[in-house]
Amino acid sequence: MARSVLLFLAAALCEIGGGYLVWQWWRSGASWTLGLAGALLLVLYGVVPTYQPAHFGRVYAAYGGVFVVASVVWGLVIDGIQPDRFDLIGAVVCLLGVAVIMYAPR
Repeated sequence: MARSVLLFLAAALCEIGGGYLVWQWWRSGASWTLGLAGALLLVLYGVVPTYQPAHFGRVYAAYGGVFVVASVVWGLVIDGIQPDRFDLIGAVVCLLGVAVIMYAPR
């Protein structure tokens, strides 16, 4: 389970980090090299989840919850946006969904 959680975290960093760099290039006028680095991270995001032990549908369904939580954390840490109580409640609900989808005994 620890390996799976680390893979989810790596995928989130690749996807959100890659999207953020592309955003900075396209919307904020940053260097095209940031856009390219973002694109490469997004490609890496496509590879990282393939190392999960479950099948594609289960991994991507669960990853949706990880993405939500990671996006809230990214907003706080990188953009300085304080999550409100509904952001936090939603994040907890998403993590519960991840736990059920990926780690419930079958």
